[in-house]
Amino acid sequence: MTNTILEMRGIRKTFPGVVALDHVNLKVRDGEIHAIVGENGAGKSTLMKVLSGVYPHGSYSGDIHYQGQVRAFRDIADSEHAGIIIIHQELALVPLLSITENIFLGNEPGRRGVIDWHTAHEKTRELLRKVGLKEAPDTPVNRLGVGKQQLIEIAKALSKQVKLLILDEPTASLNESDSDALLSLLLELKAQGISSILISHKLNEIAKVADSITVLRDGNTVDSFDCRAEQISEDRIIRHMVGRDMAERYPRRTPNIGETCFEVRDWRVHHPENAERQVIKGIDLKVRKGEVLGIAGLMGAGRTELAMSIFGRSYGQKISGQAFKDGAAIDVSTVQKAIGHGIAYVTEDRKALGLVLQDDIKRNTSLANLNGVARRLVIDEGREFQVADDFRSKLRIRCADVFQQTLNLSGGNQQKVVLAKWLFSKPDVLILDEPSRGIDVGAKFEIYTIINQLVAEGKSIIMISSEMPELLGMCDRIMVINEGSCVGEFSAAEATQEKIMRAIVLNGDKQHG
Repeated sequence: MTNTILEMRGIRKTFPGVVALDHVNLKVRDGEIHAIVGENGAGKSTLMKVLSGVYPHGSYSGDIHYQGQVRAFRDIADSEHAGIIIIHQELALVPLLSITENIFLGNEPGRRGVIDWHTAHEKTRELLRKVGLKEAPDTPVNRLGVGKQQLIEIAKALSKQVKLLILDEPTASLNESDSDALLSLLLELKAQGISSILISHKLNEIAKVADSITVLRDGNTVDSFDCRAEQISEDRIIRHMVGRDMAERYPRRTPNIGETCFEVRDWRVHHPENAERQVIKGIDLKVRKGEVLGIAGLMGAGRTELAMSIFGRSYGQKISGQAFKDGAAIDVSTVQKAIGHGIAYVTEDRKALGLVLQDDIKRNTSLANLNGVARRLVIDEGREFQVADDFRSKLRIRCADVFQQTLNLSGGNQQKVVLAKWLFSKPDVLILDEPSRGIDVGAKFEIYTIINQLVAEGKSIIMISSEMPELLGMCDRIMVINEGSCVGEFSAAEATQEKIMRAIVLNGDKQHG
């Protein structure tokens, strides 16, 4: 365990006008799980792209020592040949292909240009057993959940004789049970002598599996910890990540809650592809001015489906029920009508549904309210710039300027651009679906502060989150959903994780009884 499989020395990587990495050092030992933590934009993913050849040798300065030799990787194929495999947060599987086809894509077993499918399927079964999956090799990947797709990515890495496995936010989109399964697999791979680098914002998960931790901040190595030599607290890690003490994870707020602003009654939604299957089953919901209403539930409980169906029927069919704003019935049957009634929805998938990644911050900010930057149906680019620049300053979006592509922003700053877009639509009701997913503790605190400012102005917030501590720390009231039904509701004073889980489990048993 004392041998070093990887050492990166003095790595410096620059982009036009930006120093992304400034003489970063990293040392990973044989057969260990090494965690890399830091705020969004700290340089974690950039460092891994240098290591894996996404940024080839010559585009950075410094040295990579791997298995005792200085390496100069030209591309990903070069690093993979050496046994370094990276699994990105956005999975690289082809949805319509089978598990076998995905695992061996570009590396198919065969002779003289003819694929040996029998061998491919046999090898796939063996790999699936190693990662704990029982699916048939010819199963299309799009029929599997995200958790199983992550395990297939690891099976694919194992097929390439991986020696150093890099996982970038592997559990960001997983529920608790899938996350536990993946972490258990990492420990099994460690027992087999495979080294792993784990990038994650979930410090509780890092505490479970990491042997060592390296902290990056603003492109610099701040510190490294040996978890086997001493107990490392989350507060200590956070202090190094953000450069300051964070006495509280959630900013304090004195609630000033007014009258009911928005309400839905007997809301029912059927599955978009199966009209017989009811996804939302007669939910009643109300949120008051100046209130943060939390929505809790397990993965697949219907939280996102409820939110999207309310927001202009963006999900589902055969939708019924009534919506009210300030006591009067309103029509939310299209996105335009929902926006017109002061309702906004911040999606959980900011990259696919929340932003036009190839476009700049300025254009993304104005998308939901083009009339606000137009004169006689023509976009006033000066006005558009001013609006975007004001939100850049107000929300503390870290960027060179508002002409920067959103693709090149960190996750936390992308989330702020999505918020800016919907805040410019001047909503009274803001639905936030997993607002802190995939962003670090410092950026989370900033998002929470923005939420508190909005409710202080009298806005109504509906907040969906899979993180119970987040709901308990931010919400005035928590509504619990299970299998499309409301199964409990708690005030902030009475809500606990145990009560919420009890409501889910007991009512789930009743529904199946």
